[in-house]
Amino acid sequence: MSKPRVIVVGGGVIGICCAYYLSKRNATVVVLERDAFGKGASYGNAGVIAAGHPPMNKPDRVKYALTKVFDSTTPLYIAPRFDPALAAWLWRFSANCTAQKLETNMSALAPLGHTTLELFAQLITEEELDCGYQASGYYEVYRTEQGAAHARQDVTLMCANGFGAAMLTGEEVGARLASLKNSVTGGVYFPDAATCDPYRFVMEVAERVRRAGGRLEVGQAVTEVEGGAHPAVRVATGERLEADAVVLATGAYSLQLARQLGCRLPIQPGKGYHRDLDFGKDNAPPLEATCVLGETSVFCTPMSGRLRLAGTMEFSGLNHRMRPSRLAQLTTAADQYLSGIGASRITSEWCGLRPCTPDGLPVVGRLPGQTKVFAATGHAMTGLTLGPVTGSLVADLVTGATPANDDTALAPARF
Repeated sequence: MSKPRVIVVGGGVIGICCAYYLSKRNATVVVLERDAFGKGASYGNAGVIAAGHPPMNKPDRVKYALTKVFDSTTPLYIAPRFDPALAAWLWRFSANCTAQKLETNMSALAPLGHTTLELFAQLITEEELDCGYQASGYYEVYRTEQGAAHARQDVTLMCANGFGAAMLTGEEVGARLASLKNSVTGGVYFPDAATCDPYRFVMEVAERVRRAGGRLEVGQAVTEVEGGAHPAVRVATGERLEADAVVLATGAYSLQLARQLGCRLPIQPGKGYHRDLDFGKDNAPPLEATCVLGETSVFCTPMSGRLRLAGTMEFSGLNHRMRPSRLAQLTTAADQYLSGIGASRITSEWCGLRPCTPDGLPVVGRLPGQTKVFAATGHAMTGLTLGPVTGSLVADLVTGATPANDDTALAPARF
């Protein structure tokens, strides 16, 4: 029996993980990337594998954002402009920000989180990936009672779904993380989490795809997708490539391709930022472990000899324009919690587009009316975390195997 030929559109963490697990299922894989592998949203994220953490759809999320709509320094920022698609998306998102929906989402995401942690450990060990992987957990620290209240809600929800999370007093946090300022009054430790350099992870997995015989092509922007019994894609040069199956893993750009097949995926690009800080050739980053700063939602991750500050969610359209105020917010936030930030040198500033759905769940599965075209997008801030389990799930669906995880809640047809 001949190997199925599968075209994966998109060379970020989701597309590369899909390609990896497809190659493991004996498929012939071609990955087409419009730019460079791992240089989209995968490149500059916080590098935190935070399985089991609640999604964006928290009951007070939209209410808070609307009270701060003109403040570009808030964690969640909506740029004021006339955008009917965004307005419709926000309306649907708001309707999904309920306690009941949050619990429903967690019941769908929790099994994926447990599986992805197993797959990460297996990947790192079996493939000997050199990506700075550390399964040592991370901390959330807070300075206010409001921050503590939000942390307690997350801990309750995570523990109910089988993930470790322990509340800590200010003294306990300070004993573990001496670099924190005295203004930190408490925190949470998430022992199940891990960290890595996300770009190195993508490139390492991509190399394993190459070793398995996969073709990885850069500068190949896919402009058209054909469905039916014999799917195909057309790239910007006009070349038409046929396949036995097509996987759309192009993040925030996936909705444009899916629309050609009559599927309107309600995805909005949520812009995230990072700023990398260097503290000198002989100085390690002044932080003992990865932290998320509770009130500001900024991650601080020691990574490859530097400190990465990453976070924020900005809805300002499909563009890569960087707002100086959003970048400055990262350093300002870190300086409120950490000692020694002022002695740093900025070595990198970046923004990337996360694909966000209004119901808080990824989009993984066959497109409606299609048998051989699949979507793998909509992961928002969990692309790195859910990369392996998404890749494994897509490989099962494409090759006709019984998925190890229930994919019903993730199906594109739900929209």
